[in-house]
Amino acid sequence: MSDLKMSNIPQMTVGKTVQRLSALYCGAVEKNVPFRSLPSVMLWGPPGVGKSQAVRQIGEEIERATGKTVRVTDVRLLLFNPIDLRGIPTANADKTLAIWLKPQIFQMDEGDGVINILFLDEISAAPQSVQAAAYQITLDRVVGEHKLPENCLVLAAGNRVTDKSVAFKMPKALANRLLHIEIEGSLKSWKEWAICKGVNEKIVGFLSFRPNFLMGFDPAADDLAFPTPRSWEMAGNLLDLSGGSVEECFPLLCGLVGTSAAMELRTWEAVWRELPNVEDIFNGKTPPVPTKPDALYALVSAMTAYAREHKEDLMRIGNSVAYALRLPPDFSMVLMQDYMCISPGYREQLLSIPDFSRWLSTRGSMLNGRAK
Repeated sequence: MSDLKMSNIPQMTVGKTVQRLSALYCGAVEKNVPFRSLPSVMLWGPPGVGKSQAVRQIGEEIERATGKTVRVTDVRLLLFNPIDLRGIPTANADKTLAIWLKPQIFQMDEGDGVINILFLDEISAAPQSVQAAAYQITLDRVVGEHKLPENCLVLAAGNRVTDKSVAFKMPKALANRLLHIEIEGSLKSWKEWAICKGVNEKIVGFLSFRPNFLMGFDPAADDLAFPTPRSWEMAGNLLDLSGGSVEECFPLLCGLVGTSAAMELRTWEAVWRELPNVEDIFNGKTPPVPTKPDALYALVSAMTAYAREHKEDLMRIGNSVAYALRLPPDFSMVLMQDYMCISPGYREQLLSIPDFSRWLSTRGSMLNGRAK
């Protein structure tokens, strides 16, 4: 499928995709609608934009909403031959017929308390002969002689041909079997996920200040290292393992996000040395508020990371909310929005804090109803 046809399908962020598909699947569970009646889904997008992460988030949302266990079976079709999807032929007991042994990847739990997700990743990178073998899976939910269990959802993902990654044009017969969504990069969507998952605060703060560095994929360039949501998550892991110093990790960060993005991050890291003591803020003290935007973005990120680590200590959270009233209004609002992303349902805990109620009474209108 070429990008000329991409205009024919919806563009959605990872967050919106997770929201829409999770609601669809949870609704099917609630109303006892068979999964086989739902279309298989194809997620398109450039490398690193978050397609695979979206599938994992969908599984987490289904678990949270239904109480069922979700098991994701990740199948990289690029590594398969057509025969691999059907299984290995062998003789039956009396040596008169050939039967097919089911591949291990399709051996799924069919229990009532389980939902399976068959994730056909990198489907567009598979040769057309392998894509053709996926026809039965996506429409008929059959693999050769083997049926997918009734509790199995089917999602697929792949790069676009114009991304200049390994990608083959998808046959129209397969394309017509799928519900297509193009995943677009979004700082807001990525940041909400990153805060909840605890991605390193320096990465989150830097990208809040320089959102143009979130996605630096250029199909026309020959760069091996470039910034994407995926590579920034890995960069955050490096910082966590090395004590948080960008300077110490700099050569490795260059190998993940590229030299240009890593240099910008290293320059920006200097503002952290000028921040007030975050622990003092949560202990109810009132250190001076930074005045420069870069330092304010850093402070918001540092406070959010600290709040996530102490989210059950509502008294200390309340002290930080009181301090937020001293921040410029825009940054105060960003801080409260970030707090709401700390964990699912954390907004309700914030509403039980008197200082948060006081914040809402003075600045809550800036949230456009998000906190209400």
